[in-house]
Amino acid sequence: MEIIIVGCGKVGKVLAAQLNEAGNNITVVDTNADRVADITNRFDVMGIVGNGATHTVLKEAGIDDADLMIAVTGSDERNLLCCLIAKVAGGCQTIARVRNPQYNADVPYLKNELGLAMAINPEFAAAEEIARVLQFPSAIKIDTFAKGKVELLKFKLPEDSPLCGMCVKEIGSRLHCDVLVCTVERGDEAYIASGDFRFEARDIISIISEPKAAFVFFRKIKYQATPVSNVLIAGGGDIAHYLCELLDNAGIAATVIEKDAERARQLADALPNVNVILADAVNQEVLMQENIDKAGAFVSLTNLDEENILLSLFAKSVSNGKIVTKINRIDFDEVIEHLDLDTIIYPKNLTSDHIVRYVRAMNKTIGTNLETLYQVIKGKVEAAEFIVKEDSGLTAAPLSQLRLRDGVLVAAIKRDRRVLIPRGSDRIQKGDSVVIVTNHLGLHDMNDLLQ
Repeated sequence: MEIIIVGCGKVGKVLAAQLNEAGNNITVVDTNADRVADITNRFDVMGIVGNGATHTVLKEAGIDDADLMIAVTGSDERNLLCCLIAKVAGGCQTIARVRNPQYNADVPYLKNELGLAMAINPEFAAAEEIARVLQFPSAIKIDTFAKGKVELLKFKLPEDSPLCGMCVKEIGSRLHCDVLVCTVERGDEAYIASGDFRFEARDIISIISEPKAAFVFFRKIKYQATPVSNVLIAGGGDIAHYLCELLDNAGIAATVIEKDAERARQLADALPNVNVILADAVNQEVLMQENIDKAGAFVSLTNLDEENILLSLFAKSVSNGKIVTKINRIDFDEVIEHLDLDTIIYPKNLTSDHIVRYVRAMNKTIGTNLETLYQVIKGKVEAAEFIVKEDSGLTAAPLSQLRLRDGVLVAAIKRDRRVLIPRGSDRIQKGDSVVIVTNHLGLHDMNDLLQ
């Protein structure tokens, strides 16, 4: 595909890397020549220095032949103008990043009126992801498939977990739970788990199941399976604003600590059901006064990654609650993953993941049938949802008789309103929604799963 990316900041750089690696032809545009040079020197992409919100620059970037234009500059208005010009000039699909909370209610209107394929709000997406894990605090991360009927949950085994020493194949007989273990991360190694794989303490495990079955599973392994009742939030930015609205709707009490007086006043006015404290969350006395040790969850959302990490580590030392840490910089994600944190949220990665997922799904128009895509283990394992549109080699025999590629796991089948956690005797049928987990990155079609 021919793709133009306007904006060479952190998100633009991630998009250029991921979409180029997937075999697309990428042209990046930015007014900052150094940013353009940085990306073109790192990756096999074209670069244009100029204002992407002008027809002249977009034409130079190849808008007449582009399949998709993605606008992720620092200005919402510029992003929307880029999309409007691209739509009129090239007739291509367009995606805009729209971050300002003032535009949030208008996003559906803007999307329809400007013909956007997608309007992505990274702060709102981050708040949604945080809210999901606070509803199910045992999980580090939750992804959904089949319109919420199937969940993929990632969690970490503590030292005293009943799963330690148990094999994957023993879960069904010993715990009587209808869940499927998909992956296990142990140190720097990642495995698509076989039946004989034996769990150890501190393993990071991904399971797939229906929401009710996941609740039963976590209860049986002595994990908290009910939502937290109260949340303490450090930092009152846009993510905190969106998160408090979501928590309020879910009946979860929230307290926000914000050090800027004007911002604290705005939050208090906009969120009457939220307790807003004017103070600096970096002060440990303030945190203890606000009962961080008794909070069901602590969410660190300040503007500084270093503050968020230190606050989360302190919270972990004094509390047994759920800990969520926001990280803006993505350069040191591999180092941060090795810290003893709980759930880590990368708003920049969420934005790029949403867009990459859409780009991969766009290939449906040329014969593929990908519906949903998530990275289970970054750069190593993906989970994808496909719709089986016609009979093929995948529908010809039960799963146990299919010659699936190594590193491919059929994790769930949704048929009408039923969800199957598949066994060897089950068959894939035309019309099924099928979730697969694989270490073959970049699959576009179900038929790629066969040897």
